Amino acid sequence: MSVFLALSVVVAVAVAAVVAWPLRTQSRRLAIAVVVAMPVLALCLYALVGTPAGLDPAERQAPRTLADAVARLEAELARDPRQGEGWRLLGRAYREEGRLDDARDAFARAAKLAPEDVGAQLEYAESRAQADPQRRFDAEAMALLQRVLALDPSQERARLFLGIAQRQAGQDAEAAATWEPLLATLGPEAAAGLREQIDAAREAAGLPPLPQADAAAADDSPAAGAHAVRVRVALDPDFAARVRLDPEASVFVIARVPGGPPMPVAVQKHRLAELPLEITLDDGDSPMPTQTLSALPEVELLARISASGNAMPQEGDIASEPVRIALPARQPVELILGTSP
Repeated sequence: MSVFLALSVVVAVAVAAVVAWPLRTQSRRLAIAVVVAMPVLALCLYALVGTPAGLDPAERQAPRTLADAVARLEAELARDPRQGEGWRLLGRAYREEGRLDDARDAFARAAKLAPEDVGAQLEYAESRAQADPQRRFDAEAMALLQRVLALDPSQERARLFLGIAQRQAGQDAEAAATWEPLLATLGPEAAAGLREQIDAAREAAGLPPLPQADAAAADDSPAAGAHAVRVRVALDPDFAARVRLDPEASVFVIARVPGGPPMPVAVQKHRLAELPLEITLDDGDSPMPTQTLSALPEVELLARISASGNAMPQEGDIASEPVRIALPARQPVELILGTSP
């Protein structure tokens, strides 16, 4: 550190000399004063707003334990408490140490600094339940989760937690409705487990269980059959020639309410290697039996390639242009993946 300071003084004096050189013809004393004052002012300014401790080699060593990392992060946030990501890191570290009340308070600081960051709000809501002796989401946590979903309806964890919070609050019908859209995004086993929870919530609310998907698929009523939609999905040839894609990537063919929420009213999942393909979407493909194709006068169709395997939109997905049609549709709908918007 002493070598650094010595070099800093030399550089500061050199810079001051360059600045003061034109002044020597007007006032030699003024030039000398500038040469002396500039390095002193620079060192004072660094002492006020800089981080002198950061020059110490001991301070640049990586922390050896979680406790060391926590102590260093606490010191950094005490110096500058405006670091939202720093408070989130500290909250996670406190949680690892089992300091759940401290974790909640750290996440609260992060959420306050970033009110539009759904990740920060979600972590804060979860931390409030973790810090509660009975692991319950309180009213503030519920409000946070509702706001997260208002900002981003595709937040699956927020939807899951909100349903739990509503069940804890005795809002059984609301919990069932909150959870239903998740059925389209889960694998078969997870979806079956969630369906049991939804049916339990509906029973507690005095509602019948969800209709079985098999029963919906077997429905041959005129309305259901008339509203079935044939869809052809293919890759744009130029796009396929330019871009190397994983043949095992998931392709979702989705029907949704035009201008409505992003949750599908009918969806099928296929492998990219199956393209081009032609399918039929009908009531049997509805992840939410209470919202089916046969109940809609019109629908918006699109296809999406998802590397994550998630039916909800994710960054990096490749989607076709949405096509809006009236039901019943007599002709197949063409969806091309990879065309420029």
